[in-house]
Amino acid sequence: MSNSADPGVRYSRVMLKISGEALMGDQGYGLHPPTVQRIAEEVKSVHELGVEICMVIGGGNIFRGLQGSAQGMERTTADYMGMLATVMNALAMQSALEQIGVYTRVISAIPMDQVCEPYIRRRAVRHLEKKRVCIFAAGTGNPYFTTDTAATLRASEMAAQAIFKGTKVDGVYDKDPKKHPDAKRYDHVSYDEVLEKHLGVMDATAIALARDNRLPIIVFSLDEPGGFRGILAGKGTYTTVSE
Repeated sequence: MSNSADPGVRYSRVMLKISGEALMGDQGYGLHPPTVQRIAEEVKSVHELGVEICMVIGGGNIFRGLQGSAQGMERTTADYMGMLATVMNALAMQSALEQIGVYTRVISAIPMDQVCEPYIRRRAVRHLEKKRVCIFAAGTGNPYFTTDTAATLRASEMAAQAIFKGTKVDGVYDKDPKKHPDAKRYDHVSYDEVLEKHLGVMDATAIALARDNRLPIIVFSLDEPGGFRGILAGKGTYTTVSE
């Protein structure tokens, strides 16, 4: 792996995982272009430090497989629809990044050659080495797996040094801080504690995969301007999930 990242930065290759909901701003559905643009600017600010970035974006702002199956749709079909939603989000993010001069590749686990590249691990690694942002779309390509699991899988395959999970809150709490003013924030929490206490960082499959590959997960707020860049330099508020 190339180590041309800024010497003050702790990681030279990272995975950024964001939910589809993060792209809808204050709307209840869909994409909010100014919000997509703001997140793209955050990614660019980290990219300018020389950090190699790959991304996974959820699809919950457009379609969520679990909700579809809860309404009587066959789970497999619902999950594939959710995967296609992530491709739409990935293309929106690619467009926003390329408008501000960041070369980007959308790489889909479900081949659709007209709109993006198929997932070939070695080619994806090469893109990262050439300082292109890689957005991995369509989850793992399999139903029953979340985009959290896809992010952990791709981060492991790309030899990323950490997963940055951008959320609505500035870390991991013992209960929902929006509902409970007395919620306590963790600075550090172990993988096993996340699983035992059902802390809702990522689903259990993703956490177990991260634990098996010793991949730290850094949970931070996407709403904090400059937060992503700050944390890479060791500043800001966040929770680290590791051993």
